[in-house]
Amino acid sequence: MTNHGDDALSSRTGAPDGDDRLSEDRSLLQQRLAVRELIDTEVSYLHVLQLCASDIRSRLQQLPQGDLDVLFSNIDDIIKVNSRLLHDLQETASREEEQVQLIGNAFLEFQEELEQVYKVYCASYEQALLLVETYRKEPELQREIQGIIEAVLPQAGPSGLSFLLVIPLQRITKYPLLLQKILENTLPDASAYAVLQRATSALQDVVTNINEYKRRKEVASKYTKVEPLSLRERLARINTHTLSKKTTRLSQLLKQEAGLVPRTEDKEFDDLEERFHWVSLCVTELKSNVAAYLDNLEAFLRFRPQDYNLEIPEGPVVQYCYLARDLQLQAFPEFKQQLEAQVWQPLCSLAKALAGPQNLIKKRLDKLLDFERVEEKLLEVGSVTYEEEAARHTYQALNSLLVAELPQFNQLAMRWLGQILCTFVTLQRDLAKQVLQRAEDSLAQLPHHHLSEPAFRKLVEDALGQTSHQLRSFQENFEKVLPPPTTQPLLPGAERQVQALLSRYGPGKLYQVTSNISGAGTLDLTLPRGHIVALLQNKDTKGNSSRWLVDTGGHRGYVPAGKLEVYHVVPSEEEERPHRDSQHQTPEPISAPVPSVPAVTQVVAMYPFMARSSHEVSLQAGQRVTVLEAQDKKGNPEWSLVEVNGQRGYVPSSFLARAPSPAPWGWSLPS
Repeated sequence: MTNHGDDALSSRTGAPDGDDRLSEDRSLLQQRLAVRELIDTEVSYLHVLQLCASDIRSRLQQLPQGDLDVLFSNIDDIIKVNSRLLHDLQETASREEEQVQLIGNAFLEFQEELEQVYKVYCASYEQALLLVETYRKEPELQREIQGIIEAVLPQAGPSGLSFLLVIPLQRITKYPLLLQKILENTLPDASAYAVLQRATSALQDVVTNINEYKRRKEVASKYTKVEPLSLRERLARINTHTLSKKTTRLSQLLKQEAGLVPRTEDKEFDDLEERFHWVSLCVTELKSNVAAYLDNLEAFLRFRPQDYNLEIPEGPVVQYCYLARDLQLQAFPEFKQQLEAQVWQPLCSLAKALAGPQNLIKKRLDKLLDFERVEEKLLEVGSVTYEEEAARHTYQALNSLLVAELPQFNQLAMRWLGQILCTFVTLQRDLAKQVLQRAEDSLAQLPHHHLSEPAFRKLVEDALGQTSHQLRSFQENFEKVLPPPTTQPLLPGAERQVQALLSRYGPGKLYQVTSNISGAGTLDLTLPRGHIVALLQNKDTKGNSSRWLVDTGGHRGYVPAGKLEVYHVVPSEEEERPHRDSQHQTPEPISAPVPSVPAVTQVVAMYPFMARSSHEVSLQAGQRVTVLEAQDKKGNPEWSLVEVNGQRGYVPSSFLARAPSPAPWGWSLPS
């Protein structure tokens, strides 16, 4: 009886131990099943991704490459990361006792990589769905795509592309659930429990961060679009709501400028913005310089002196013609083509890529003003409306996105710009090498080919110095023979313009254009020779003193300083008459000599003159002219009636000189 009682007691006390053991066994079984599900579904998922990247993408050749890049996004990067993750998960099977803990450690190790690759894919998912919708509107194309997908993945069914595109999104959101299932079947006192708990929380954070990133990208995509709107379209978009927003922002800005409210300081963003604007300025300047370089290269290719008969006997000139013709037909056109393809087009693409961030930075400033106003209201009232809360979140999303991605964009843009510059230098070097190779035979036939480089440099310097001395002597003799030029008289219309500029700026600010000016930039002016302008500033905004800011009386802009000379105001006839009368009243008048030319005689034009009306005639320097009358109809000797090439008209008398006789007119270089 005693033994029987002991057995009954032991059976009653041992029943809970048996239930606990049974529960532990059941949890362990569920844990192993959850681990098996994680690994098996990862194998299946990776297999589908590889089919998409290899078979399906390669067969969709009827789609543009740009569409394929959007549809499959960074699927190759996802395959690389998940392949390594799968390898680590499968390695845990050999260590069954520590498998669960190793799985948790694996996900903690891959947390950042998973977040980075899936962020990119999820950000382009909406755009990929838009492409799918466009394909559905073309039945024939949709049938082709559906046939390809069903041949590779029959389980895709009628969903086709939509089924494939959503698979990575479903997988990244399923990781926390799979880990949670393993965690639920792990004993709290087990060593793997804490690791699994951290891994589950980490994967939940990954999903949350991806969703937040996707939301920010959607907000940013709304403002990165640069639409070229006309004035009418801009006016059509104005309504009471937009006017209210702009008025509120302006009020907020004015209060900040007046010091009534504090301005939000964000040094991190300010530094990023400054660097971005510096990169933008570099790209703009380089684009402008390359455009000018291409224009000059085009002008150089149009200039072909070797195609003309120079009437020079055989010698170095003939060799030069052969070489120049060879370069003009092949080397230089190839260089221009490579320059446009490898430098100009990438530079234009880079400049276009800057437009989106520029617009986003501009919008951030508007949203910052809204954010500051809402923050003020929140401090004063304690609550805000739904619209104000949305504006607050919009600014936070834009600011977070810019702070996160602007450093990468700046770095990428700088690397892109550096590659463009390296390519440009390489093309220049290859051109020089090619020209030297082609010129090697011709150089051997030149008279100075045997000289060393220092000796040849000295020879050139000596020749240039001798020629420069001859030119200076010629200039001195030329100035002794010719009287100084006088300012050309103006037409009545031009006189009114000069009078307006004179009354506004004074005589010391007036300049005359010495040769035609063709403006190349947006702020450059195009002016004819002889035009009168007023100087506003003798340098541009960058401190370049070779470009002057001038006023034409109607427009303001920049012109080359070398094409301007001081304009000496010529008094009108009415202004001179009182002066002449006062001179007649003085006992001993002193009058300046006026050049006079006898009537009906042969003279020579000393300076070129451009006719400005039908009453005048144009002259070229050195041209022979027949003087018909040495004064105009009013008896003014400053103008002469002449005949040139069968045409009659008036020219300034000071532009004419007697032709020496019997020796021919002209000057010769000093011996």
